[in-house]
Amino acid sequence: MNREDIVKELSVQTDSKIILLVIDGLGGIPVQGKTELEAAATHNLDRLALNACCGVTDPVFMGITPGSGPSHLALFGYDPLRYQLGRGILEALGSDVEVREGDLVARGNFATLEGGLITDRRAGRIPTSECERLCAILNKAYSTQRDPEIALFAGKEHRFVTRFRTPGLADALTDADPQKDHKPPVPTKALAPEAAKAAEVVNRFIDEATKILKDEPVANTALLRGFSLQPSIPQMQDLYKLRPAAVANYPMYKGLARLLGMAAYKVGPETRDLFDTLETHYKDHDFFYIHYKKTDAAGEDGNFSAKVRAIEEIDTFIPRLVALKPDVLVITSDHSTPSLLKGHSWHPNPFLLVSPTALPDNIGVFTERECAQGLLGRFPSLYAMPLMLAHAGKLKKYGA
Repeated sequence: MNREDIVKELSVQTDSKIILLVIDGLGGIPVQGKTELEAAATHNLDRLALNACCGVTDPVFMGITPGSGPSHLALFGYDPLRYQLGRGILEALGSDVEVREGDLVARGNFATLEGGLITDRRAGRIPTSECERLCAILNKAYSTQRDPEIALFAGKEHRFVTRFRTPGLADALTDADPQKDHKPPVPTKALAPEAAKAAEVVNRFIDEATKILKDEPVANTALLRGFSLQPSIPQMQDLYKLRPAAVANYPMYKGLARLLGMAAYKVGPETRDLFDTLETHYKDHDFFYIHYKKTDAAGEDGNFSAKVRAIEEIDTFIPRLVALKPDVLVITSDHSTPSLLKGHSWHPNPFLLVSPTALPDNIGVFTERECAQGLLGRFPSLYAMPLMLAHAGKLKKYGA
């Protein structure tokens, strides 16, 4: 019996409540001696840490830099090496895109192409209204095409979802994205013979879209990644006997939540909207996943001070979580995004668990280095869900 089967067998339904706050990309590495978390004024997080059991987590295993999908799956107790999800399906479901069996979806960025190089993968983070205008231009160009049917769905800022609908598509494709600025565009490649048709369809679309957008001053090409068909994955209700809900205002995270069976509420764009939504629906569920994005965005931009400000902003909302008096409160991250690296990294994530059944380790400061000294030590993110369930009284004894 594997770990997933054991947890499923032992899970019991109770009225106890769990809140999991994921501060995306929270972990960092020092700049002038301090990480962003160490440089931030986090009075509320520090106060929690004093009464918490702390540690640091690895989303996959040491040295592996995870994407957002795998790192979140691990936090929810799903082995990211077993369940490999394309980012596209997460973004699509989170954006309320209809995905039928056989549809191929991908996460897209509008980007800037100059002199044969991608000079800005995010096209300066164009406003969402501009993204909507560009998607409308491309949708009009493809409105009469039936094989394949191609449709774009605008997301936040530069992000969008592309859906390809024609028989015989497979998702064994490499990303059509150089991943770094100042590199030439890269076409997608088939990783298996059955994906050859999909690679041809995708690359033709990117070429055509670039021609259509050639006169746009900033967002004049498209990058696609995370190609995916509709996957099959167990639901959290079946695995853990929970009534789970997600509170997130970015499509990808809502999409993942829906894929796992969580209710995903509509949330406004501001940080306070996350907590307003949580409080409104608190009586309706026993597990709440709250996602905060600003820390990750600042880290990817390489903006140390903006990440510090984002950490300090979320710290001001911690009293609203505490006031709900959940039976278990966990605050952690899906992965680290050091501003020094301008991207995700393999560094461990600080982890804090508060519960009447948890043994406080008197850390007193919520930082990467301090949490590493906590009683939980360094452990895989996969163990976060069993820990939360156990402290909430939702796991029976194993064995006689």
